[in-house]
Amino acid sequence: MAASCYVTTPIYYVNDVPHIGHAYTTITVDFVARFRRLCGQATLSVTGTDEHGEKVYKAAADAGEGPQEFCDRISQRFRDAWTALGIGNDDFIRTTDARHKRVVAHILEAVQAAGDVYYDEYDGLYCVGCERFMTDRDLVDGRCRDHHTVPEQRREGNYFFRMEKYRPWLNDHIRANPSFIRPDGYRNEVLSMLGDSIGDLSISRPRERVPWGIPLPWDGDHVTYVWFDALINYVAAIGYPDGELFARFWPAAQHFIGKDILKAHAVFWPTMLKAAGIQTYQHLNVGGFLMGSDGRKMSKSLGNVVDPFALSGRYGADAVRYYLLKETVYGQDSAVGEGSLVERYNADLANDLGNLLARVRALLLRHLDGVLPAPVAHADDVPVRDCGAGLAGVVESLVTDLKFHAALEEVMQFVRQLNRYFNDQEPWVLARDVGRRERLGTVLYNVVEGLRIASVLLEPALPNKGPEIRRGLGLGDYTVAQASEWGLSEPGTAIPAEAPQLFPRIDEVPAAAGALAETARAAPQEKEVTSVSKLISIDDFGRIDLRVAEVIGAEPVPKTDKLLKLKLRVGEEERTVVAGLAEHYRPHQLVGKRVVVVANLQPAVLRGVESQGMILAADDGAGGLVVISPETEVESGAKIQ
Repeated sequence: MAASCYVTTPIYYVNDVPHIGHAYTTITVDFVARFRRLCGQATLSVTGTDEHGEKVYKAAADAGEGPQEFCDRISQRFRDAWTALGIGNDDFIRTTDARHKRVVAHILEAVQAAGDVYYDEYDGLYCVGCERFMTDRDLVDGRCRDHHTVPEQRREGNYFFRMEKYRPWLNDHIRANPSFIRPDGYRNEVLSMLGDSIGDLSISRPRERVPWGIPLPWDGDHVTYVWFDALINYVAAIGYPDGELFARFWPAAQHFIGKDILKAHAVFWPTMLKAAGIQTYQHLNVGGFLMGSDGRKMSKSLGNVVDPFALSGRYGADAVRYYLLKETVYGQDSAVGEGSLVERYNADLANDLGNLLARVRALLLRHLDGVLPAPVAHADDVPVRDCGAGLAGVVESLVTDLKFHAALEEVMQFVRQLNRYFNDQEPWVLARDVGRRERLGTVLYNVVEGLRIASVLLEPALPNKGPEIRRGLGLGDYTVAQASEWGLSEPGTAIPAEAPQLFPRIDEVPAAAGALAETARAAPQEKEVTSVSKLISIDDFGRIDLRVAEVIGAEPVPKTDKLLKLKLRVGEEERTVVAGLAEHYRPHQLVGKRVVVVANLQPAVLRGVESQGMILAADDGAGGLVVISPETEVESGAKIQ
């Protein structure tokens, strides 16, 4: 592992406001930076705004503002957006900063001194959206592949950078350093580009046409091409050429970008660095597009755009961060939507994580005076202890390989293992037996210790809720190295008597959330406990047909940790009922039991199984559920009066 870590987002163009693509890349960079800090690495993360060029000049004019005034306003919206999403960047650079302009001038002069700049007239197709001349390879059916517009014919005099000169070097560098561009598919795409001539790069625009830009040091009638200007932010932000941060962090630089700007970062930027005599960066990490929940690329005209800041306002920044990291495979196009966010939130954060935290806190406060006991070794505890101690190493390896979704899934699999351990050990039963208090204490200690480890490894995705999980258990902050050690939760620690509910379940989704919202709205049918908030009449109660039933079969519902499929005998009739009892009972514990079932409930399909009734259960006060059973043997099918 490198001694330091420098991670960057692209700097975002201020001709538009922040959107979900910007948010996804910035959250990814923030996740990596936070994780590396927890690993003990000196880490620097930088984002910012790209503020020069023809599009910005026109956007400012359209808004009735001067270019600098316009840039100040939009750049601040990006700062505010990242604050709303809990981004902890170390620096925010703007291409209108004096420090940036100085470095641009320095590098331009270095490239010119190397003999790699010349003046020529160019006649070709120009895409205003891309702010560059296009070749036939850049077009699809005569249109820009990114902006879907027909480029305009332009002839003008520009200064050019001899980029083609460095094509053999770049090709060799990429082949000799397989991890330079990640994932591999994008590396192969760039190598394919380099198989043919890449030409030279126009690096200036006439000031009379584009007055908003950094003047060339040797010709004030030309401003620097916006891409040549913008890419230099990565070294300007850390004090190139002689700053201490540059010497310390540049060798470990990693850029995170979207695939739409691959060529600029994989071809323009390395050749610019080579010409200027600057070592190139360590990794170029390329993310895919976020698609609408309908599987199509997001578009305002299609109505499938997801606003990450509206979502953050509704569900909290941590929920949005976790969802985007967990639901996407880095480097691939991924569909996202509000309905699937709610599903992911309820399944992982509310049910698996938040519910376990509430249950262990309730038992500690009720039966052990809110004090964490000392554990006593037991063979049943070995699997959960071993998994917990080895988890950080697995997660760190996955993060290094850009498999962020898999890293989070490893943590959540461990949280599910903790839930199974909790249910299998039945601490609510242990609490009823004074002679088994020592075992009760050990089980609760192990769950707390597991939650400590999980919260540390989830903290880069959940920067607010991760520490709150530990505060709810009376614990402080830890590093990833400390998350690799089992047993650091100190016996005798007092947990707070009150703690907020970190992940309240979401039972309703706005209609605008789309088709996936329908799935999320169906989720409350799977809840085990329903609270009644209104008085009902005796006639209302009389319409409920409650019957005694015998459980004659039980098995897990595939692809869920919550549900059991129960076969019931209700008198002479057999029924199937799906019940959310898998966290509270093993299937064999229910077979043979007499239970109470709502026999006239309208059937509902849960996870592909038709449920023909509802089992009644009660909250045991510690987050567990106990099925309601007759006190004495009662015939199956008996009506409850």
